[in-house]
Amino acid sequence: MRRNEVFLTGYAKLPEGITARELYGVIALAITVDRKTGEILDAEPTLSTYLGRTFVKDLLVGENITNLNIIEAKVQKHYFGSAKKAILTTIKSCHKTFNKINGKLV
Repeated sequence: MRRNEVFLTGYAKLPEGITARELYGVIALAITVDRKTGEILDAEPTLSTYLGRTFVKDLLVGENITNLNIIEAKVQKHYFGSAKKAILTTIKSCHKTFNKINGKLV
């Protein structure tokens, strides 16, 4: 574990009719973030396919959790899976938690 690394999670309901909902019910997004810089170091969503999990991970790793608008725009531009809205909700939840632990108003 890196010295300034923090672990954050976000959860959201998945839409009906997709495999991930049948498997998990909700989507969870777990990320590790450098507390000082806000850089997302690693990410893991509970999606049903390896490709979906790695695609979302690749979208997030290296981005800054404080730049929510940039992350949202990137997801909107590149992710067209059924869980898009739920993924965005989990990212917003992680952003909110990061701001709380760093003493910023949410």
